[in-house]
Amino acid sequence: MTKISRRNFINGTSVAFGMAAAMPLLDAKANTTEYYPPALTGLRGSHPGANTHAHNLAWQSSYKVGSVRSTHEIYDLVVVGAGLSGLASAYFYRKRFGPDSKILILDNHDDFGGHAKRNEHTIDGQRLISYGGSQTLVEPRSASAIMQTLFQDVGIDLKRFDTAFDQGFYKRHELGATTYFNAKHFGRDTLVRHPFCNYYNYLEGLPGAAISDEDAVAQTPLSDRGKQQLLRVLKGGLHTLNLEDKALERYVETTNYFAYLKQTLGVDDPQVLRMARHSGIDWSNAGAELLTIAEAKECGALGFAPVPVYDVNNPYIHHFPDGNAGVARALVRHLIPGVAPGNNAEALVNMRFNYQQLDRPDQHARIRLNSTVVNVQHQRGTQRRDSVAISYVHDDTLAGVSAKHVVMACYNMMIPHIVSDLPEAQAEALRQQMKSPLIYTTVGLRNWRALQAQGLGLAMCPGNMHQTTFIDFPVSLGGYRYTQSPDEPCVIQMISCPYSEELGKPRAEQYKEARYQMLSRQFSDYETEIREHLSGMLSSDYFDFDRDVASITVNRWAHGYTVAGPGNSVEIGRAPHDRITIANSDSAPAADAIAAMEMGHRAVGELPA
Repeated sequence: MTKISRRNFINGTSVAFGMAAAMPLLDAKANTTEYYPPALTGLRGSHPGANTHAHNLAWQSSYKVGSVRSTHEIYDLVVVGAGLSGLASAYFYRKRFGPDSKILILDNHDDFGGHAKRNEHTIDGQRLISYGGSQTLVEPRSASAIMQTLFQDVGIDLKRFDTAFDQGFYKRHELGATTYFNAKHFGRDTLVRHPFCNYYNYLEGLPGAAISDEDAVAQTPLSDRGKQQLLRVLKGGLHTLNLEDKALERYVETTNYFAYLKQTLGVDDPQVLRMARHSGIDWSNAGAELLTIAEAKECGALGFAPVPVYDVNNPYIHHFPDGNAGVARALVRHLIPGVAPGNNAEALVNMRFNYQQLDRPDQHARIRLNSTVVNVQHQRGTQRRDSVAISYVHDDTLAGVSAKHVVMACYNMMIPHIVSDLPEAQAEALRQQMKSPLIYTTVGLRNWRALQAQGLGLAMCPGNMHQTTFIDFPVSLGGYRYTQSPDEPCVIQMISCPYSEELGKPRAEQYKEARYQMLSRQFSDYETEIREHLSGMLSSDYFDFDRDVASITVNRWAHGYTVAGPGNSVEIGRAPHDRITIANSDSAPAADAIAAMEMGHRAVGELPA
């Protein structure tokens, strides 16, 4: 059995891909020289090289790439961004304008899917599939008729998830919700079998607290004063305010959550406040001190009774082994059949896509990766501007194509830097869009004996960079078999919603600070944190990092979850601009896969004939 080596991660490996245009991937390693990004580990998402030209555009007003080399390629549609919204835009364009439409999709990353990122871990010869971003289709059976048709066309059978997702897995293996207190912030490493918040409901079928509030508080490494305050938060509540219904409703909607903790419940212990601050995780997108009581209650933050995330008719189970990368792959296969055999999404789960097929001149739809779009503008010279010029950097060369239509399916905040003839009012509205940073780390373990021994299905981790850790969703689909025994390899998910350590900073400032910190870290920094985290959380009787950790993939998303801009900026920002329209999750705005694809339908519908 081979031990994990820092050489596998630090500095990484430049992989000689089959496509000549691919950039070197620092901090990435794969077991093959074939171009196959899902097999890469190390830094992924906003990995070194992916955003170089985009950042130069955004940060340097004088940035120039050079003269454009025309490819002489003319398309009906060019889509900027190969995420779910961009892929759906291509699908809907063929629906509206015909299957023979010539379509080019450009993306700055080395893989399609955007945040719907597929991660593969090969452990002792066994391939495990996971995801590095967009997780699950949320309530897809309630989606619009348009989306139901898309699911049908690309071969997504929603009923299969009823049996593919093993809802009894956690209970069967006695895995539940826990909280990990690390020594750095809480004095000693302690695992308590109680979640102290609602986040565990994210995992369908995961049991909650295994012990009472009183026993859980007694086991925490808090001071006596802190324990008293924590129990007061858990046992206290809004009923202590003695307000009439209307006054209580007004109070809840207008009062800050931390003000309520401090002034009403008398909480001043910094460790209890740390627990409260991190208890909202990705539902709050920032420290919980920015939430109202109503918002904190809705996300089940510390002090509020856990409530189901979804009702019994809409369980959180519509999840491919690779998350919504399974949806992205189904869309790509629909657009470009040559990438893989199979006639439905389930058949694609175990398929290794042929990336050589993505960009061939003999097909109607093409996806060109490692291509950063730097300029989009309507062609001048005629009263009726009937074409759009698109310039992009590919293999450090500035190339150009033209199209009848363009759909911008990239981040809103980048569009003003790219669409050079955009009206200033629209550009300003797009600049106001906020995106919270996000890290999805997947860790390949040779076994999960330590998890079972400690009853750890999920751990809240208020002292760590990754605020929550859990064993991946138990999905077996398309011939892929999820781990069945603690002696078998598995993938664990570690999620971080980074924000400022300074309490009370405005949301945008917290995001900016966290984003810079995220991008400044090397893989070695992440690996050190993960090593300390897992070694402190898991019992040394069952876990040794060097022995049991086989691989790590850190999926950094500097611009992760969508957060609405102020006022009507979203509506102003997404307005059609002649032959250029806008489709992305930002334009919904919603950090949701279905919403992103629906924005593709809207954007295509707004294009002139």
